[in-house]
Amino acid sequence: MPKKVFVLFPDGVGLRNFALTNFKEVGEQQGIDVWYWNNTSFTVKDRLGYNEVLIEDKSQHPLTAVYSRVRKRAELNVWTKQFNDVVYQLYKFPFSYKGLKNTFRSGLTKTLIGLKSSEKGVESVRERIKRLERSTSKYTYCKQQLQEHQPKMVLCTSQRATQAIAPLLAAKDLGIPTATFIYSWDNVPKAMLVVETDFYYVWSEHMKAELLQYYPFIKEEQITVTGTPQFEPHYDSSLVLPREEFFKQHGLDTEKRYICYSGDDETTSPLDQYYVEDLALAVRELNKEGYNLGIIYRKCPVDFTDRYDAILERYKDVVVPIAPIWTQIGKNWNEIAPSKEDFKMLINVCEHTELVTNVCSSTVFDFAVHNKPCVYYNYEQPQLKKGIRDIGQNYHYVHFRSMPSKDAVVWALHKEALKDKVKAILDKKVNPTKETQQWYDVIVGTTPTKACENIWKAVGSKIN
Repeated sequence: MPKKVFVLFPDGVGLRNFALTNFKEVGEQQGIDVWYWNNTSFTVKDRLGYNEVLIEDKSQHPLTAVYSRVRKRAELNVWTKQFNDVVYQLYKFPFSYKGLKNTFRSGLTKTLIGLKSSEKGVESVRERIKRLERSTSKYTYCKQQLQEHQPKMVLCTSQRATQAIAPLLAAKDLGIPTATFIYSWDNVPKAMLVVETDFYYVWSEHMKAELLQYYPFIKEEQITVTGTPQFEPHYDSSLVLPREEFFKQHGLDTEKRYICYSGDDETTSPLDQYYVEDLALAVRELNKEGYNLGIIYRKCPVDFTDRYDAILERYKDVVVPIAPIWTQIGKNWNEIAPSKEDFKMLINVCEHTELVTNVCSSTVFDFAVHNKPCVYYNYEQPQLKKGIRDIGQNYHYVHFRSMPSKDAVVWALHKEALKDKVKAILDKKVNPTKETQQWYDVIVGTTPTKACENIWKAVGSKIN
């Protein structure tokens, strides 16, 4: 008889990996009765026909948000001292002092950070968060759901959401094994381990080493290298459309070669629109030299600003926007639901463009699957002023140290050099794809098509 496993969606970020890939089908093939324990507004039963238990009580203790921010900053302070590296201070975002409530909360948070920035202090904060969340109605509610359905395991699709704390505590207190998947390639050194579980599923040996380095309370036997479902659809050749068909769907010129500009969120790249402009100007110059190029602009799915509009209008002779097929199911960035159709679109953008350019985006790995190079912008815009974040600090982050070679991407270090960098790639004088693939193997792991299978094997080994 199939054994029931709850796949927990604390927010929308896990939908792409665990509802819209073949994850459910692979689990069922391995004898698992897959149920989605859903804390989001995206009902997988209505939209996809999957078994689902909705978490309708979303209450949190009012102090959980405060202590979670304390934990993050205190951990970063500990690591700054422990590893003698100020890079961890770059992961901090400024406090808000708008209004009395935010001022009080920020003041309390700063005071607690000062008191808790030690290993023992961080441990006490983690325990405090658990006590707070165990006192909520959500904890009791989730416990009742678990007692009713009796799953053999709870697998959390993201380790970074505070909404996951109460459900996972309820499971642990009932003796139900718990596991979490590390959601993104940069999450571990950013101090984004919000939940503690019995088991941890990671992308690669590199990520496993990070978990052991930063969290000594996690033992090696608790960690399984599985890969990530994120890139599996890229290997499905049935999703690739003929070039003519894809171009016709999106009004592209079959006589042109296209470059993809992959947009970033406003936090990562607040002046991102001006890099689009720089690429458009470079393409105009190259077209004067007979290259006949266009740009596909794919915005960041969680960017709701209008900051690109004027640029896209000004350069519509060379830039064609193709928007991601995502649906807003809530007000926050992590309440944006992707779609299976968007997987197909992204795959075809990768397949039918010459290269991708962006500011430090992980789309370098999407394009790596298709053997397409990436240009990273790494220069300041003249519009940069006090209060606007310089993109240059992004490349100092720990996860960029994972590059086996700095030649894994083509670096645009000056606006004036951008045209020649693109030209060199188009003329095949520069081709970093071998080095990009080496970086891909470090981050994504060496079995990128087996992630769903590996995760379910790891789950099965614990519940059988």
